Order: sequence, then structure tokens, then C-alpha cells
Amino acid sequence: MKVAVVHYWWLSNRGGEAVVSAIVSAFPQADVFIHVCDRDLVIKTLGPDFKGNVYNTFISKLPGAKKHYQKYLPLMPLALEQLDLTAYDLIISSESGPAKGVITRPDAVHICYCHSPMRYVWDMYYSYVAGAGRLIRTLFPFIAHWLRVWDRASADRVDHFVANSTFVASRIKKFYRRESDVVFPPVNATLFDHTRTRGDFYLCLGQLVGYKRADLVVEVFNKLNLPLVVIGEGELFEKLKETAGPNVTLMGRQPFNVVKDHLERCKALVFPGLEDFGIVPVEAMAAGAPVIAYGKGGALDTVVDGKTGILFADQTFEDLEQAILAMENGKFQFDPSYLHDHAMQFEKNVFLDRFMAIVNQSVNAPKK
Repeated sequence: MKVAVVHYWWLSNRGGEAVVSAIVSAFPQADVFIHVCDRDLVIKTLGPDFKGNVYNTFISKLPGAKKHYQKYLPLMPLALEQLDLTAYDLIISSESGPAKGVITRPDAVHICYCHSPMRYVWDMYYSYVAGAGRLIRTLFPFIAHWLRVWDRASADRVDHFVANSTFVASRIKKFYRRESDVVFPPVNATLFDHTRTRGDFYLCLGQLVGYKRADLVVEVFNKLNLPLVVIGEGELFEKLKETAGPNVTLMGRQPFNVVKDHLERCKALVFPGLEDFGIVPVEAMAAGAPVIAYGKGGALDTVVDGKTGILFADQTFEDLEQAILAMENGKFQFDPSYLHDHAMQFEKNVFLDRFMAIVNQSVNAPKK
């Protein structure tokens, strides 16, 4: 069986790339197709067992593609449809940016692992446009309309959808009118030591962009005057530098060993954003840290209120403050060993067992 894996872009290693890497480990002879990528990083990440080839769409040949690839979003549907995949029996697309819109043989099986329908043309469209510059605000409504039409049509090219969370499954149902199976993405929980002595500081970790709400965390901790460490980079970094009190430490982007150290020592991770899944909370629990999370989206699949963390109902100052005070007052007691064991259900081997069961069922299903 000849296998193709289609991904959107690969210029850093994040959750989507961890999924693709795990899938390719099950199909080491697969060929990988990506709009634009850091080829050395891809080859290194896939490892020595990878025997396939890495191909790019024509997007990679456009000026400044590695830096400005998102500006070529309107051309990506066309680029996908230029890929000749007629030699492949199984196509697995990794969808967050455009990836699932490839054209396949009628008898080929196309499985889409969906990290998220494209948020900037669906449910986060208005937030995206509101925060964009004048040119984007003028042009993007027309581009987004066309992308929505294509995105919905290309969903019908998929034989079987797999969602990375219950939240994403509901969005697939809403926007594509398709059912999906939920298979949580792989998290390397064994990398973290949950036995270390915990400190007194709270941790906020991730990209510093608007919808992740690091600004809300800093605002609350300024009032409570509790120690907070913020690790990450993004458009809000300079604003947070201006508003953060002396109790808040802004570290910017840090290498994995520094992130790991802080996850293993923090009193709790504060996770205030609405995420499709959220790998960071699982890593925190693997490191023995409870999670204070916004109680919607992917956090509902990973954080058990009162047992592995505290869920707050609304993204408001008052709700987050009450959750932190509940932690400070010892309302809940969290066992690091229990947290670590809970995180182990998201390990790579669990992901592969569940995903491959779906692949085998789809490949061996009677042809209609």
C-alpha cells in the first residue's frame, strides 16, 4: 500500500508536527507533501527510520515563502490540487491550514486528521479581521469568502475525519456537516519529572497572541501580587512588558530544557485561552503541576475539575481570580503522581493504537 501524508507548513515543531511525525513512524515509507517547510528540520524530526520523500507545493518557490507563507494562503487550494497523488492508495491529511483539498483516485482512502477547521475563516474570522492592518481588512473578506466555499467543498473529498478533541469534532460537524472520531494528539509525557519540589510561582506558557489571553493572567496577578512567570513570544509581549508588575517575570521564548524546568517546579499552570486541544496542559500534568484552565474547548478533554486542575467558567477577571484564590487557599489538593498518570493516557503509543485502528477499519471497509 502506497501512502502519502499531506501537511500544511512545517517551519517549527509544534503539536501538528508531532502528530505528523507519529503518523509517519507508522508508515516510514510514506511520502510527505508540505506547502513550505524547513527540509532539514523535517528530516531530522522524522528520524533515521523515515524512508520516504519530502515534496513541496509550488508555494515553496514563491518569493519569501518561508517567512511570509501565510500571505500565500489564497493560492494554497490551487497548490494542493496540482499535486498528483494518483499513485497513492492511502492519503492522510493533517488539517489546520489547507491540506485536505488534494484530489485522489476514486478507490483511494483519504483520512483527514483535523487539528482545527481553519479558524481565521470560520469562528475566529471577526477577531482576525479586527486585529489586522488596513490592507488585510479590505481584502480578506473577499478571500475568506472564497476560502470558505472551497474549504466546505473540499471536506467532501475526505472519506473519514478524525478530530483532535471533542471541541474540534463539534466544529467539524458545524462547519463541514461531517461526523468524526476523536483521537487525542500525542504528548511525550515521559519526558517530565513529576517528583521535583514545587516552587511558589505560577506559570503562563504559550504564544503571546490575543485569543490566548495572557493579558488577563497578568492583570489578575498584578492585583493579587503573586509570583508569575510568563514564557512565550508574540504580538502582546511589548504590551505585557508595559503592564506587568514587579511580581511578573517575562522570559520571552525559551528552549525546551527551560520550559521543562519551569513546568516541573511551578505551583500551577494558568491556561486561560480557548484552545482546540492544548498540549501544554497535558505536559504540565505530566510534570506534576495542576492546571487552572478556562473551562471550554480542548481543556474539557484534558483537565478534570478538582482532580487534575481547576476550571473557571468565563474569561473574566473575577472568574480567573476566584480560581487562583481557590488554589491559594488550598481548596483542592493535587497529587503529582495522579497528575502524571492522568497525562500518560495521551502518550504516543495510545495515539497510534487508536489512530491505526481507524486507518485499518477505513482501508478494509467494503467499497461502496
